[in-house]
Amino acid sequence: MTLSDPPAAFAAAAGWRRWTMAFLATGAALVLLLLGYVAILDPFGIRIGPGQRARPIMDINQRFMYPQLVRSGAFDAAVFGTSTLRLLDPQALSGGIGGRFANLAMNAATPWEQIEMVKLFQRQVPTPRFFIWGIDTFWCDADATDPARRLTPRAFPPWLYDEASLTDIPRQLNLTTIEIATRLLAHRLGLMPERIRGDGYEVFTPPEPFYDIARARAHIYASHGGVPADTTPLPEPETVPAALRASWRFPALAWLERALDGFSQGTRGILVMPPIHAGQYPRQGTAGWQRLAACKAEIAGLASRRGLVLADYAFASPLTRPDEKFWDAVHYRLPTARRIEADLAAIAADRQASDAATMVVSGRLR
Repeated sequence: MTLSDPPAAFAAAAGWRRWTMAFLATGAALVLLLLGYVAILDPFGIRIGPGQRARPIMDINQRFMYPQLVRSGAFDAAVFGTSTLRLLDPQALSGGIGGRFANLAMNAATPWEQIEMVKLFQRQVPTPRFFIWGIDTFWCDADATDPARRLTPRAFPPWLYDEASLTDIPRQLNLTTIEIATRLLAHRLGLMPERIRGDGYEVFTPPEPFYDIARARAHIYASHGGVPADTTPLPEPETVPAALRASWRFPALAWLERALDGFSQGTRGILVMPPIHAGQYPRQGTAGWQRLAACKAEIAGLASRRGLVLADYAFASPLTRPDEKFWDAVHYRLPTARRIEADLAAIAADRQASDAATMVVSGRLR
């Protein structure tokens, strides 16, 4: 008998159908099993609501892990911004300023991403007590609001920043989420520590005893061909034509203004222009420096009109010139973080903070 015989051909076809159905059923069962595994462990805290404790943070991708801290309702104060404020310790801020702080700053967060986090915080915490928002100099870029600059190569999950729904579960069916869920299970079993503290704080820089000034300088001056930038002021400021000055635009500040208006009247806050190495700023007196000064003036105005304060470290100073205060061109060391915490606590208490040589304070807290 051959396959050309009708009974044999029918049997072969039936066998293939059974195999195909078994394969599809096994695949569907595996998908459902993985969906259930992720849904039960819930590594991103989709099911977290006010009064519920956030899951231990088992991954360093802040964009995915931090929304659950906000949803938990455990924090009524927050730090927003980029890695230039991630070294601020929420415990120190809570002790020095009051409230229950979380550090929600995210590596390389764009203005658009920061505002998404701020809006989530405003929705979940109706009456925040305090906020600290790091305004890096790229907020002043003319193209800061362009669609191409809303996101970075790092994935951003908008579905974690809106109302939770069942459709969020299938979005987690990927190898990365399964891996994070497995880390969470390992943590539950006592086999793995959490990756980031439960208030969002992480010392992401190398241990201080390993600091190497030669290595730091290689990073600091990499964007200048390995040569230190001249941070001394120009003898005479450059002449900026009136037409050029009139053309200066800072579109992201309109986003900032709307976001600030979203805070309740009783919320106090400080805008911080964080310190980066002085070689990263335009040289004082140049047209670029004058443009940055104009942007700072607009930010200071936004703050003062709302009873907020601008704490500006973003200029060449004894804090930003010394190479030994930095790991690279934009990340300061832990002693500077402790100093900023103390400065902000002093501002919140209406006390003198640092001095004008290292920080310029505009406005007064309501």
